[in-house]
Amino acid sequence: MILPTITVITLTLLATGANGRQGFGSGEQEWGYVTVRPYAHMFWWLYYTTANVTNFTEKPLVIWLQGGPGASSTGYGNFEELGPLDLDLNERNYTWVNDYNVLFIDNPVGSGFSYAEKYSGYPKTNAAIASDLLACIKGFLTELPVFATVPTYITAESYGGKMAAEFAYVWYKAQTDGIIESSLKGVAMGDSWLSPMDSVNTWAPYLLATGMVDTIGYEKIKAAAQATQDAVDEGRWSDATSEWATTEYVIINVANNIDFYNILYKVAPSSSSSAREFAASKALLRDERDDQLDELMNSVVKEALGLNVTWGAQSGTIFAALYADFMKPATDQVEYLLNNTDINIFVFTAQLDLIVDTPGTVLWVERLKWPNATQWLNSSRNPLVIDSVIEGYVKQDNNFKLYWINRSGHMVPTDNPVATAAMLEDLTSNADS
Repeated sequence: MILPTITVITLTLLATGANGRQGFGSGEQEWGYVTVRPYAHMFWWLYYTTANVTNFTEKPLVIWLQGGPGASSTGYGNFEELGPLDLDLNERNYTWVNDYNVLFIDNPVGSGFSYAEKYSGYPKTNAAIASDLLACIKGFLTELPVFATVPTYITAESYGGKMAAEFAYVWYKAQTDGIIESSLKGVAMGDSWLSPMDSVNTWAPYLLATGMVDTIGYEKIKAAAQATQDAVDEGRWSDATSEWATTEYVIINVANNIDFYNILYKVAPSSSSSAREFAASKALLRDERDDQLDELMNSVVKEALGLNVTWGAQSGTIFAALYADFMKPATDQVEYLLNNTDINIFVFTAQLDLIVDTPGTVLWVERLKWPNATQWLNSSRNPLVIDSVIEGYVKQDNNFKLYWINRSGHMVPTDNPVATAAMLEDLTSNADS
């Protein structure tokens, strides 16, 4: 494949007040590494906003964390979902950079351009990932201290949401304890792997209700899900991840290769030869255009940023390092946020997403223990209306909101950018408070 030539256009400093470098594509950017632990190096890539403001500090900083674990924010999130350029290097008119400063972090260590020098450099738990991310933010703010007073928001997708919940809590605590000078104001967790078994146990009824399987298929999926549940109940966490992979493989067989990230995407018959092979490929995100993204990141992007690390080379290794942690829930971290912070806490779920389906998300959200839980449960769900169209629904109490996003799969920023923009505006509404 021949990639088109990219013209680098530097915005004038008067337009944004930025001091960024010429990175890849148009606009002012900055990027760098933070050594978060011995042998562990985390990569970040900042896009200064292109909004019509006197100074970029007039707009919030929004951080994007990808899932996997092992998928890359600088790759997938940037070029597949919300960055200035899409994967074909066309300008994206709904990029978040139009309205916000956007920071992509390749997390955990081993994802994208982040890398470990030896196996001890890989995190093995969600707590270790959160600690690494806090160290990364400290390094980022040391490099660009002007962002210490800029209202900041964590946004995340899939396994990134599991990381974001714990990261937000440890960051908030460090911020209130005076360990870090920053302005964390909110976190939004989208289609997040926060309660894995609630997702796995609702796959069968969700697929039956949407007509994607028949009763025989339903029973096969249900049986595989029960084997996964048994492993979790017995504390066999690595086995639980293996059984999760088997359950997904059963779904592929009975639903003839349904796309886990949007059940309405067009797909070809499956060619995976085993459950483990299938899970390894799916865990790192949709693989339809992976070869194109890999070539892009390891050619012109890598050259433009002056990097000598192979993008994505350690993605499989970091997934393996977290294999025993993969199926562990992190809903307690959301409860910590609700009970101990005053930041905006958003959860959003997509109508057409299978891997972290809406029924499963609603189950764990409604079980959360916090002072306003009953009040939230009894509150009304209101339509999210944009240009006379219902783009979703929202239910709220105080600083906690659950968004249902219509006509969207796992990649909400791509599938429904209109609803995403409205939700982001709501998330950042406390920027001046």
